[in-house]
Amino acid sequence: MRQTNDIVICGAGIAGISAAYFLAARQGLRDVLLVDERDPLSLTSDKSNECYRNWWPGPGDAMVAFMNRSIDLMEELAGQWGNVFNLNRRGYLYLTADPGKLPEMRAAAESTSALGGGELRVHAGQVDDPAYRPASDQGFSDQPGGADLFLDPGLIRRWFPYLSERVVAALHVRRAGWFSAQQLGMVLFEQARALGVDFTQARLEAVDTAGGRVQAVRLSDGRRIETGSFVNAAGPFIKKVGAMLGVDLPVFTELHQKVAIRDSLGVIPRHAPLLIWTDSQYLPWSDEERSLLAEDKENRFLLEEFPAGLHTRPEGGSDSQIVLLLWEYHSERVEPVFPPALDPQFPEIVLRGHATMLPGMQAYFERPPRPTLDGGFYTKTVENRPLIGPLPVQGGYLIGALSGYGMMSACAAGELLAAHLAGAALPPYAPAFDLARYQDASYLRLLERWSESGQL
Repeated sequence: MRQTNDIVICGAGIAGISAAYFLAARQGLRDVLLVDERDPLSLTSDKSNECYRNWWPGPGDAMVAFMNRSIDLMEELAGQWGNVFNLNRRGYLYLTADPGKLPEMRAAAESTSALGGGELRVHAGQVDDPAYRPASDQGFSDQPGGADLFLDPGLIRRWFPYLSERVVAALHVRRAGWFSAQQLGMVLFEQARALGVDFTQARLEAVDTAGGRVQAVRLSDGRRIETGSFVNAAGPFIKKVGAMLGVDLPVFTELHQKVAIRDSLGVIPRHAPLLIWTDSQYLPWSDEERSLLAEDKENRFLLEEFPAGLHTRPEGGSDSQIVLLLWEYHSERVEPVFPPALDPQFPEIVLRGHATMLPGMQAYFERPPRPTLDGGFYTKTVENRPLIGPLPVQGGYLIGALSGYGMMSACAAGELLAAHLAGAALPPYAPAFDLARYQDASYLRLLERWSESGQL
């Protein structure tokens, strides 16, 4: 039986689903087939920490503009759908205990503010300081934008008394928070289906091309589906799928893990923002533990310096005790294999690391809460910016490398991909995410000096 679809999308994660939704809902292109061998949103999209922010480093304002657009779209959809995905604006709170980092922290905040992140309000304990408005526990409307930079430890103690007394500066990014990413994804999926998008559960086996253009796809159930447009939205497998079209995509994958525990002692208040420790550290061990670890060749690394970037947030409503703990102290490039091999030491390491930021966590050292550990693969470009747009094979398109920000960027990414396919006007940030950027000699020279990961 012959089958034809105008557009075939490989991958029913958040990227593919968002692309399908914006193709159907905003561009009127509804003869779309989503293909995935798994259930929708079940590979890596359900491993997200579900946070979002508009606060991104340069160079240039592309990432800030991209994320502002994605948040605009999320807020628009939340308004239309009664905020069924529980979008809040608790914010991100970046913390340091290193006085030497204050100039760097302020300069970075001023830079991102100037790129479009919003007004920067500095609280230094002076009489003419601007007023600080605490974040609301729920919702996103009528909340401040920009960021509040605290340079007075007394003010930090006042507003965030649960933090370590060593904290000397805190940056509260305000157009940020979290949401139920699975719920957002499923609503986008259901809306796309209602508009005519089809879904089939099968594995992509091949993409047929002729004369330098896409002709058809072949699936594991034996079907050959003729199509003029093919979208690679295969998440951690975009490189493998890219090879089916003879394109070597400049991406790699890292395994990122997270752990959920029951915070029965209320160390992290239920109204807290996402907390991020920006300093490297040594794990807190007793003298006896330190001596034993020093003699253990396999675990001696636990005495070494660990990198910055651990973060945590409450999960669930006011009646929940669950908190999420994350910290990527390993960043090795690995091949995506499912199910991923998770690190059994991760829960204890991440718990001890968080005690540096949240001293109350020490109460769990002797009897740690039972952890729930999961993880997924981050697919990245070297500069940690996405790939969205056409492939060098006519009719081929790509939406991927949304490393660590797939959920928060999904709406803008799907909208941008749909605009490419429809031949519609593109936003100013579109060239920054096009695969063709790697053919630009000036961009390659910029990459040689690129130092920011852009992750946290």
